[in-house]
Amino acid sequence: MSDAEWAVVRDAMPVPGWLEGRGGQPEGYCHRQMVDAIRYLVAGGIAWRAMPADFPAWDRVYAFFRRWRDKGLVGEFHDRLRDRVREVAGRDPEPTAGIIDAQSVKAAASVPAVSRGFDGGKKVNGRKRHIVVDTLGLLLAVTVTAASVTDREAGGTLLARLRERHWRITIVWADGGYTGRLVDLARDVLGLALRVVKRGDDTAGFVVLPKRWLVERTFAWLMRSRRLARDYEARTDTSEAVIRWSMSMVMSRRLARRAR
Repeated sequence: MSDAEWAVVRDAMPVPGWLEGRGGQPEGYCHRQMVDAIRYLVAGGIAWRAMPADFPAWDRVYAFFRRWRDKGLVGEFHDRLRDRVREVAGRDPEPTAGIIDAQSVKAAASVPAVSRGFDGGKKVNGRKRHIVVDTLGLLLAVTVTAASVTDREAGGTLLARLRERHWRITIVWADGGYTGRLVDLARDVLGLALRVVKRGDDTAGFVVLPKRWLVERTFAWLMRSRRLARDYEARTDTSEAVIRWSMSMVMSRRLARRAR
């Protein structure tokens, strides 16, 4: 990270308990080095044990990554950056609308059989990333499942996560994979209007569909991180953490450019 970007990241990082007098052992490594190492791994798609020697030891970096994943700190860090990006764009930190979609990716041999599956529509053996983004394309909620899980099945869990965290959301746009009982569940149980945006029957070739292109752009941002080119993680919550780290890079770079 540049100094300007580190200033953005540092302000958004959760404060360690020992600095606030809540106990715990002071950390022995610089946070900037740790964050840089994780970002290097996510962007470059390297293995943990291939961490370059100018970063801290790989097992210390992984311990930092694991602690942030298990304690929800990566989500807190990501959400703080998202709120800042929305404020800089002149938006309220709490969104009122979202777009939902899913992406199937191949799984590496390190992914256990219990958490992988075959997506018959996309002909992909691996995992599926279900995400909801706001109208700026920023991540609001994410769930990673086996690729065999349908959009409707995972959509209920994902929308419940969305409602729990973002109480002002009133409308979510989706594609034709989210029709059926999920629309009734979203309306009657979660208080969300799930609006399906479909292609016209006479439409041929590529067409930019209203609202849906926003989430497709977010998937394109994520695929810039080579660690997300396929799923390498043994646990689905690790995959979700890597997605949040990838989006945090997108947002911190945007904030650093605007701060110049």
